[in-house]
Parts: sequence; C-alpha cells; structure tokens
Amino acid sequence: MSKRRALITGITGQDGSYLAEFLLDKDYEVHGIVRRIALEDPEHRLSRLKNVLDRVHLHAASLESYASIYQVVTKVDPSECYHLAAQSFVSYSFDDEFSTLNANINGTHYLLAALKQVVPSCRFYFAGSSEMFGKVEAIPQSEQTRFHPRSAYGISKVAGFDLTRNYREAYGIHANNGILFNHESPRRGYEFVTRKITSGVARILGGQTNSIALGNIEAKRDWGHAAEYVQAMWLMLQQPEPDDYVIATGETHSVAEFLDVAFSYCGLDYRDYVVHDPVLFRPAEVNILVGDCSKAKERLGWEARVGFEDLVREMVDADCAKLGIARVAAGSSGLR
Repeated sequence: MSKRRALITGITGQDGSYLAEFLLDKDYEVHGIVRRIALEDPEHRLSRLKNVLDRVHLHAASLESYASIYQVVTKVDPSECYHLAAQSFVSYSFDDEFSTLNANINGTHYLLAALKQVVPSCRFYFAGSSEMFGKVEAIPQSEQTRFHPRSAYGISKVAGFDLTRNYREAYGIHANNGILFNHESPRRGYEFVTRKITSGVARILGGQTNSIALGNIEAKRDWGHAAEYVQAMWLMLQQPEPDDYVIATGETHSVAEFLDVAFSYCGLDYRDYVVHDPVLFRPAEVNILVGDCSKAKERLGWEARVGFEDLVREMVDADCAKLGIARVAAGSSGLR
C-alpha cells in the first residue's frame, strides 16, 4: 500500500516543521512548498527542518503565482494539503497592508483552485487565526462568534476562512478551517512577543543586553504549544465531514504574566528590564483573546495538555541553551 502524501505550505515555519515531523512519524510522504531562496540558503532558512531535511521533499514555488502552485500540486498529487504559509506577523501587516492582503488571500485562493482542478479529493486545511475575532463580541470565542478583525492580517485570514468554506460548500472539497489561538514554542520567530521575551531573558543573563522594548503588556492571549496544535490540524482531516474548529487552551494570560513567569524563572524581576515603547503599540489593539475549544474536544478528542508556565519555561530553557547560558535558579530573587 502506498504512503499517504501530504503537501505543506509554510513547512519551514514553526508549525510547518512540527507538522512535518508529526506526519513523518505517521509514515506519510511529506512534501513542502518553499521559496527558491530557502533552497539557496538552507543553513538559515531551513533550520527548523534540520532533523528531517533528508526525509522531506521540497518544491520551490511562490504562493503569489498560480502557475507555480498548479505545477507543484500536479507533481505531488497530495491526499492531504495543509496551508500554513502566510505573512503572519500582525505588526508587519500594519506597515504593509497591500502585500499582506495580496499574499495571504491570493495564495489561499490559488491553492484551493489548483486542488479543485487537479485533485479535488485532496483534504484541505486552512490555518485560520484568533486574530479574526479582533474586537471580540463574546468571551470566550467559539466557532459561532462573529469576526471583527482589527488588522490587515486578521482581515486576510477572514477572507481565507470564507474562501475555504465556499470551496467546501460550492465544490464539495473536504476543506477545513482551524481557528488556532496563539501557539508558541522554542521554534517561534524572534519577532513575536513571546520569543522576544524569552530570548531577551537569555541575552540579559548572558550580559548581551539590559532591557527589552515592548508595547502593550496588558494585552491578554490564549497561549498553547505549537507541537500539540499541529495534531489538531491532522485530526480535522481525518474526520468523515469537513468543518471549522477553534483550537485553544481556554485560558488567558497577559503579556505581563508571560514576562513574570519568564523572568522569575531566572530569579529576575521583569520590571527592572522592560522598556515601554509607544511605537510598538498597535494602531487598533486586540485586548483579549481566549478560545472555547469544546467542539474540538468533543468531535476530535483533542485538548491542550502543556500548561502556560511549562510552555514559557521550555522556551526560556531553549533560548538559554542556544547561547550556552546556565539559567539562574528560580527563587534566588525576583517575583514569585
């Protein structure tokens, strides 16, 4: 019996690398779409895939080119497709709304159209985001909560969500939307606030800096572990019928709480090191996001297991290890 083939966009990112490992462990043949520049600079751009690079098949293509997407889909003939690629850093989307909307919306449309044309039986996953809820109308947010995005990124994700649902309803594609709340790990990009904090703690311990510049530390988010969230993606595609699912922990914590856990773990008080930079505040803030994942628990049998403090500490440990720094024992000073 031949292996199931999966095609992953965004395979070089945090989620893509964890998903590739997860699918390989399930004996999939894993293919990924990457920019050509990634193949030319594998040491840096493919670093998250270093453990599995010899076991995945990478294809150079651009999500802004229907022709290149069509070509890859035809070549791979996937049974499952996970669309994770996007311009995903919210702050960047305020700086360049045009490229964010163009890349995220057109990329999703091109991929869905190619699958419909070439392999309509392929099961499809779209990476939605809690940022689609934006100015929330209910707490917690579920699949029934109305979207009110407050950034070009959030808007582009709502468009992708609607495209995915339309291809499901109009063309019978097994197309699924995962509305994933914030999920982190040691593989998170340095531009995201969580990794900015944990890498900043490591650099402070190593004497490389004495401060971290942050914006709104009162913003509240629902933070889980990326390695668990990719399992939910796979579970969606194993269901008899396609659907939309919120994936979250059901807990909310502020950026200040994240700071507290990260710094106190190293015996430090974050208030001695954080510099508030008005430039880092969003033009339109999303103040609180927390998900109701009861549907995923009931239908998929999925729930988050890694706790908030364990997640933060894992990230701190990983960033300290990257710099060869011995973490100071918790409790020697600072907050408890």
